[in-house]
Amino acid sequence: MGLFDGIKIRKAIMHQQKGDLAQARAAYEELYSQGVNLCAYMLPWAVMLLREGGEENYKKAKEVLVKAQKASDLTPERRKELVLDFAVACFKLGEGEKAVELLERQHQKSPSGDTYGALGYIYVAQGDADKALAFNEQAVDYDDEDPVALDNLAQTYYRLLGDKEKALEYFTKAHEYKESQIDTLWFLSRYDLEKGDTKAAIEKLEKAANGRFSPLNYKTKAEIEQELATLRG
Repeated sequence: MGLFDGIKIRKAIMHQQKGDLAQARAAYEELYSQGVNLCAYMLPWAVMLLREGGEENYKKAKEVLVKAQKASDLTPERRKELVLDFAVACFKLGEGEKAVELLERQHQKSPSGDTYGALGYIYVAQGDADKALAFNEQAVDYDDEDPVALDNLAQTYYRLLGDKEKALEYFTKAHEYKESQIDTLWFLSRYDLEKGDTKAAIEKLEKAANGRFSPLNYKTKAEIEQELATLRG
């Protein structure tokens, strides 16, 4: 990596971290168009694209990540991140089987909270109750303080098994470990509404709407904001 490339990359990442996504995108695209093939900026760029969402962004993330496989600074840890993000892009583009295959292969090699979280969510989304339950129980055994694993298990009970009482137990635990977790807040707001406590539901949804969304959230920012508008009347 040349000196000037390094400076450009650091500036681009700083823009991204500050939320100046337009400037970050412009800097990343300039580096990319100049043929700079380095994970140092390609991986954070892919994450930005995935978080922004939309078919074109998902396709661009896949393209960037494919090229990043040839990057000179690709380390084993960066490869894990690359595979995870590539699988998420595949999932969002309707390539669920490919996403699961990639994640399962990586999980078998090196189980982690990240693979437990991504696979656990995708299994729920695919509707396989038995597989989702077994895997997400295993994920909670792996780390019983991981809010993502707890939320995935809660969603398994809520969405696939129809056991809202058991689901609430795990949503509550997930919330204790991470009060800002978007999906947990969404589902807890459902319980508030069932009790007729619209105010409490709105408070949770307002917090969720200000969260940092990922492509593996159950609800998008727009959907939560629409729900808020409905509840506020």
